[in-house]
Amino acid sequence: MPDLLLDINLQQLPDEYLAGTWRVSDRVLNQTNPNSALALATNFVLQPGFLQLHAPGHTAQGDWTVQRDELLNRPYLQLQLSEEETRALITRMRRSPDGEFSSLNLYFQSGMEMQLTRP
Repeated sequence: MPDLLLDINLQQLPDEYLAGTWRVSDRVLNQTNPNSALALATNFVLQPGFLQLHAPGHTAQGDWTVQRDELLNRPYLQLQLSEEETRALITRMRRSPDGEFSSLNLYFQSGMEMQLTRP
């Protein structure tokens, strides 16, 4: 991990900053079903109009979009998989100055918290 990471203003977060392959580096399940694909995920691949989720012994495909609430313009990641549909508030995004390293914090409707890192 680089020494310097910059916080991204979430109200101005470009959707393309989310594209790429993300590794799940930390998660807190809370009330989430521990056997769900999201709870077991190790990697997310986000490409325009395409989502692929990797979990041990399981791969799921679907779609993702970014939605924003009207009041504060906070970004939500809407995930649509064949087994489930959910959305997660993007609570923090950080990037290295060269854009090669990023971290993304998500808070799901179920209460699950997840930190993703890239590369």
